[in-house]
Order: sequence, then structure tokens, then C-alpha cells
Amino acid sequence: MDQSATVNEAKLGAFATAFAESVTAIGQTAFPDLLAKALQALGPFGMMNGFYYTADGGAGDLYNMHDQKRHGVIVDHYLDGAYVLDPFYDAVKGDRRERFLAMRAIAPDDFFDSEYFRRHYRTTGIIDEVGFVLDLGANSTGVLSASRMEGEPLFGAEELGLFGLFGPMVCAAARKHWQGLGDGAAPSGGARIEHPLLTKRETEIVTLILKGHSNLSIAAVLDLSPNTVKVHRRQIYAKLKISSQAELFHLFLA
Repeated sequence: MDQSATVNEAKLGAFATAFAESVTAIGQTAFPDLLAKALQALGPFGMMNGFYYTADGGAGDLYNMHDQKRHGVIVDHYLDGAYVLDPFYDAVKGDRRERFLAMRAIAPDDFFDSEYFRRHYRTTGIIDEVGFVLDLGANSTGVLSASRMEGEPLFGAEELGLFGLFGPMVCAAARKHWQGLGDGAAPSGGARIEHPLLTKRETEIVTLILKGHSNLSIAAVLDLSPNTVKVHRRQIYAKLKISSQAELFHLFLA
């Protein structure tokens, strides 16, 4: 028998056993950890966490168990408003379909050089992330994510393929456990990317810059020429009396 087939068979067997165990714990406090154990069989990762986003643009804590120091960055700072720049939030904002998402497939082209990535991801130690989108009811959409941390490799193609293959099962079980979360809750109201000196177009450009879009990407999104974007960017920095993306981030989301 081919060795890779034997390895895959062992992986799938471990996942099936652990996933069945997690399903029996739906509605119980043990469910998230058991689900994480099942997903670890498909591709190991350093941390699992989750958030839900409401129809009115707010966000709340779905599942996060971290030490207090990391909790402040991973949860508190995120819910204070940083989530509006998250590629996963952007992806589900207009599309609540349950599905599997890989951060590197949905992030803007300059995301990994963005101030948000430096301030949030590098501080948390996360280097790669995948997520399962959950339809939690009329008012909220959840994203349950697994993250690779510093010192670990990025998720490989085989691991991403397995997560995607079993995504519908994972989403169905997680939805059953967290269904209705966010209904009637009072989550964070979200950060507002706005400034009295900026026009509507300039505000759109600031938002895209903060999310990690390059000038070329901003031009494509807003149907502008790259030169026009450069002019707008210079005018924005001049109006706000800043000279870097770090200052821009601090002005809106520090």
C-alpha cells in the first residue's frame, strides 16, 4: 500500500473518531475543545478562536480561551474595533454562506505588509489562519478559526484541502452548538473609519488602505486609475498631517 495513502487513512480515521465524539457534546462546554481535537487530526494548529458579527455591523465573542495577556490583544482590542479590518469579517459581511475560508486566499494584496497585520497578527503570534463560516441565525454570522503560530509552518495544500472537504460537517456541528448567538445581544458597535476633513471618496480609500489594499488594488475596487489613487492618498495624508500608514492606523484605530 502507498505510504501516503496509509497516512491519509490514519488522519481520516482519527478525524472521524474525534469528530463523532465532538458531535455527542454539542450544547455542552466540552464541544469546542473536542471539535478542535478533531480538526487537529486534519492539520495541527496552535490556537482555535471564534467571533460572531451582527447584521448591524457589531461583533462579539464566539469562543476564545487565552491567557489574559493574549486575550487583551486577540479579543479585547479586536472587539474594540480592529475587526472591521479583518479579511474574514470583510468576507462574511456580504456573504453569509457557510463555507471554509483560507486567510491567504481572501486577504488583500498588501495585507501582510499592512499596519493592521503588524499591530494585530504579529502581536498575537498568528502567521496563518483558516476559518469556517457559520450561519447563526437572522442576526449573526460566526467565524470559527484555526491559527498557526510563530515557529509553525503555513497550512499546506493537503491540509487546506481536507479542511475544505469536511467544512460542511464542521459548519453544521458548530452551527448547532452556537445557533442564535448574537440574537438580542449587545455586541461591540464597531470602529468608524471617518474624519470631518475627509470626503466620502477619501474615506473609502482610507478604509481600503487600512485593510491592506495596494494602490493598484484600490484602483480596481473603486474603478479609478492608479494615478488618481496616488493623488487622493497624498491629499489624505496632507489633510490629516501624517506621513505614514502607522500614523493613519493610530489616528483611526489605535
